[in-house]
Amino acid sequence: MSNSTPLLIDETNLSYAWCRAFLHIIDHPGNEISPLIISLTGFNKGIPNEDQSIRHALDNCLKNNSEQSIHTVANTIFPGSLWRHSKYDRKKFFETYIDTLPRIKALAKSKNRRGLYFERLIAFGSESHHFNQLEHIISEYTSRPNVRKSMLQASIFDPAQDHVCDPYLPFPCLQHVSFVPNNEDKTLVINAFYATQQLINKAYGNYLGLCRLGYFMAHEMGLILDRMNCFVGVEKLQKIGTKTIGKKSPILTPVIDAARNTTSKWQT
Repeated sequence: MSNSTPLLIDETNLSYAWCRAFLHIIDHPGNEISPLIISLTGFNKGIPNEDQSIRHALDNCLKNNSEQSIHTVANTIFPGSLWRHSKYDRKKFFETYIDTLPRIKALAKSKNRRGLYFERLIAFGSESHHFNQLEHIISEYTSRPNVRKSMLQASIFDPAQDHVCDPYLPFPCLQHVSFVPNNEDKTLVINAFYATQQLINKAYGNYLGLCRLGYFMAHEMGLILDRMNCFVGVEKLQKIGTKTIGKKSPILTPVIDAARNTTSKWQT
């Protein structure tokens, strides 16, 4: 894909959006898309439409190669089960997450050693000064809906922590999120920016987690989630587990087959 020509994938089904990006790399020269824009609509109470055959094939691939499941990756951005467990009480939800964070990190020490995305969203900064960016956005918007839109954004990347010289840095790939309300039709759009993204082991879960985050913010702001936009500087088909993979790797064969079997549902 040309570095100057974005690939825009506009879909109403998360699985098909991911498939289109995946098969684009499989069917074209190179192992990257740069840049990629995923624009997703089609939500049922914030839950995106999915094709379970695609999700099952990808999840099996991840499991067989000791990678986190799609659900686990999505939880790093938004832990939906914890919100439900908190009975949709925002304050309790935030407090419970911080209280359980040490146990959450311990589940995957090497992957979580630098932090988690939701942690950065509600406890950004140093140990002595944590800032809950989501609470700030919600509180400001609900107190005065005409608040400037530039206020409705949250950072993940922290130069003080993340400008390091490591040759490979698995976290954070998500850099920034913003929320754009439409006060006339009471809808919300969530935008996310990734400098780079791993297509096989992260992208699907990332899109799902962003949809869940968008639904939470819409719910707390008194709005309806309308669209999720994800901007990726470089989408990469590179690694799964410790293995460097190519487009003809047998690891990918079941996923490619599942994707090919659904092409008639989304090809135009």
